[in-house]
Amino acid sequence: MEAQSFLSERNALISVSSTMKVAAEADRLRREGADVVDFSVGEPDFPTPDNVKQAAIDAIHGNFTKYTPAAGIVELKQAIVDRHRADYGTNYAPTECVVTVGGKHGIFNLTQTVLNHGDEAIIPIPYWVTFKDVVNYAGAKCVFAQTNEDEGFVLTAAILERYITPKTKLVVVNSPNNPSGSVMAREEFEKIFWLAKKHGFLLMTDECYCRFLYEDEPFSIASMPDAKENVVVCGSLSKTYAMTGWRIGFTLSTPALATAMTKLASHSTSNPTSIAQKAAVEAVRGPQDSILTMMAEYRRRRQFVVERLRQMPGVKTQMPRGAFYAYPNLGSVLGKPGTETPFAFAETLLKEEQVATVPGEAFGTDAHIRISYATSMEQIAKGLDRLERFIRARV
Repeated sequence: MEAQSFLSERNALISVSSTMKVAAEADRLRREGADVVDFSVGEPDFPTPDNVKQAAIDAIHGNFTKYTPAAGIVELKQAIVDRHRADYGTNYAPTECVVTVGGKHGIFNLTQTVLNHGDEAIIPIPYWVTFKDVVNYAGAKCVFAQTNEDEGFVLTAAILERYITPKTKLVVVNSPNNPSGSVMAREEFEKIFWLAKKHGFLLMTDECYCRFLYEDEPFSIASMPDAKENVVVCGSLSKTYAMTGWRIGFTLSTPALATAMTKLASHSTSNPTSIAQKAAVEAVRGPQDSILTMMAEYRRRRQFVVERLRQMPGVKTQMPRGAFYAYPNLGSVLGKPGTETPFAFAETLLKEEQVATVPGEAFGTDAHIRISYATSMEQIAKGLDRLERFIRARV
């Protein structure tokens, strides 16, 4: 019997992460000697701060290398809720915090814990690739809410209300947004919160990029009065502290939901890595200067990338208000041999110019590619030169 025949039907409900797939192909070409410019992965090119690395080294020397509680050590949970309180004015207790193996793990645990077959989860377009797959894996139905590109891809209460039904169990909000860089205004977010109260659904706020804002003030919808019953925060240290490989994220919710998610984690990951947890304590409690350093550089790159993209024929792009992605609309560039779709465009671009991007189909749109500018200015300039050459040869 072939191994394929042993796969569950549930496994067929999910796909390989598009961003990871493109990154793997770029890595393969690089190993073969190609000079690849990689705009595909949302990973800061900054090093983890020295004080955070030292905390991990101290943990190793102190033999902090055993199992920890499944939901994370109390010291880290306290540090996370203290940081969230200081940044956003929330009031969580350590019992309402679950430390996870990266932000993605927290989102997975939430969806698998709260969604049943027949439930509906509303996901605004464009969406981060994982949202769709984890909802499908839970056996629930994805309901995609179409946002307006000309208005910056921002989800509004008026848009959301059109998609709410008695089966709506979960609404996913990601602001700042991956891939578009859109940021929801506080007033609009509050309107959506009151819809959650009115209709009784759970509002998941993905705060992965919460500290990467160019014009707006940091805000968490979890700071609203009586938010806990309808809001779950999914957070991550990966981008904020350049700790992608350390795999530390968290959720903030009610004690009952935290207990339920911990139960799931106890049978999957056992616990987040002990050493990484000690590093995370230092990250959230220690100096926050590294965030300002990264933001200053991201701001410079953002301006350069958007200006260059707007000079390319047939391309238009919004100015991202957060995160570190540009999401250009390829417009008239598509529809030609080798660039019929964003997927074909990205595939041909990688093959001919060795520039890796993520096609818009991965995020629910049919005219875009995602460009991560979390890489050096030298690489950005080189990659955009190649992209412009590729486009001008086709218009």
